[in-house]
Amino acid sequence: MKLRQWGLSAAFGAAVVLLAVSYGGAGGYVQAIKSGEIRSAMLLTDNEEALRTEIKQEAEKRYIPPVDAKVDRWFRAIPGYDGREVDIEATYRQAKLRPDAPVQYVYKAVKPKVSVEDYPLEPVYRGNPAKPAASFMINVAWGNEYLEPMLATLDRYGVKATFFLDGSWLKKYPEEARKIQAAGHEISNHAYSHPDMSKLGMEQQTSQITRTEQLLKDTLGASNRLFAPPSGSYNASTIKAARAQGLRTVMWTLDTVDWRKPSPGSVVDKIARGIGPGSLILMHPTASSRDALEGMIKAAKRKGLLLVPVSETISEERIEAPVEAKP
Repeated sequence: MKLRQWGLSAAFGAAVVLLAVSYGGAGGYVQAIKSGEIRSAMLLTDNEEALRTEIKQEAEKRYIPPVDAKVDRWFRAIPGYDGREVDIEATYRQAKLRPDAPVQYVYKAVKPKVSVEDYPLEPVYRGNPAKPAASFMINVAWGNEYLEPMLATLDRYGVKATFFLDGSWLKKYPEEARKIQAAGHEISNHAYSHPDMSKLGMEQQTSQITRTEQLLKDTLGASNRLFAPPSGSYNASTIKAARAQGLRTVMWTLDTVDWRKPSPGSVVDKIARGIGPGSLILMHPTASSRDALEGMIKAAKRKGLLLVPVSETISEERIEAPVEAKP
């Protein structure tokens, strides 16, 4: 029998004694019982205690511990992931308002002890593998003719991506950038002139990042937190220069290699095989990615993944309602 069902509990005996004293001894208590003054209060107290006990017991079963961030040999800084626990008092208050309905459990986050912010000079290649989310990171320095159809596909499926903009491209095509932003996508930094960052000195690297960062603010009013080095080329100075601007250096988990003009089918097959929780998928505005985008979205959804901007995939924030995976 479930604890929440109406009935007497072990607390009944103790309550009888206390109430008898309150009513001036056994005679007064019996008279009060006959008149019905106490019976309702007894049942109410008993059921409230039973409800609280049920919630506490269920809370132990529903607890999920947090996952600490760590540095991996291959993927470098892997973000942590929030755990969860039942908010017993909030759940209890809500359940009392609807005594005939099933208990609706209210949760609160349990933060990891170690955060990715404890590793400020490590790049991030993926989100936490326990998080059912993935992201498309679209680096833009060319390919304007493919942007509109790609934006249309993303919009059709309700997917938000992160577009890393080359500063010189942004300066030349501000209206194209505004279309991306107006569609609700995340806008981030891809340096200014698509250089090999690892071959530049610290001053030059800083200039590449700050020039584009200023353009993002001036042109789009964007508040950015991410930097993707062109061609994935970076060194320790790159990460320090980005960090000085408050930016996390982000790489990718899977690469479409769309600049080599692969067939759309081969791109979809590659991503479908490799995509998983925490994956960051690199692409560009190209014919290959334009034509493969729908298939990549469907592949992610089949695996039960939410497609969200990069900053969300690499955050610690817990996702409680992922897309249902299809067999």
